[in-house]
Amino acid sequence: MSHEDTPTPHPDGPHAKIVRMANQIGTFFLSKPHAEGVAGVAEHINKFWEPRMRRQFFAALDEGETFLPIVREAAAGVRKPD
Repeated sequence: MSHEDTPTPHPDGPHAKIVRMANQIGTFFLSKPHAEGVAGVAEHINKFWEPRMRRQFFAALDEGETFLPIVREAAAGVRKPD
């Protein structure tokens, strides 16, 4: 998958930035073996995204935003904020 194939959220949507960021992380980890890539996406989000960003991430998932499959799969390993 190239950058041209990366799904893009609606540019004016409330979650556009968080979706774009998550998909950029996912695109990077596509070069790894699948299981390692999924774990890498989750680990990166857990390490570097503050709770507010993770809340937005889960809200975007719940609203059906367009994430790469690797990002959707990694969501199971992302810590939900309180």
